[in-house]
Amino acid sequence: MAIYREKDIFERRNAANEAKKALLERFKSKPAADDPAVQARQAERKAILEARAVREAEKARLKQEKLAREAAERAEREAIAEAARLAAEAAAAEEARRREAEEAERIAVSLADEAARKAKRDARYAARKSRVGRTPPGFSAR
Repeated sequence: MAIYREKDIFERRNAANEAKKALLERFKSKPAADDPAVQARQAERKAILEARAVREAEKARLKQEKLAREAAERAEREAIAEAARLAAEAAAAEEARRREAEEAERIAVSLADEAARKAKRDARYAARKSRVGRTPPGFSAR
């Protein structure tokens, strides 16, 4: 089994210096902005960003078209529903008017029948009153 040995200050200082040197070397080895590889990468990134912007604009345009189409379809459905509702209301009003006319006619017929019965009854009553003092047929006078 290995014995754990803590690093002393000199070893830690040397490790930090080595890390700084490696970082500095990495920074120095970075290509300049005018390097063709860097410019090619920047052009590629720019092309990717432009393509993304075009796709997003197309997506937004399609979304707006879809929303407009849905709004038009919804308005058409509402117009059809409104026309159906108005037609149903008109049919209901016509049916109610027809029923009222039938009821008025039935009442008029009933009143006419009742008036005819009353007239018949009054005629019988008048005939009976006119026969007062006469012997009805079939009876003998004593």
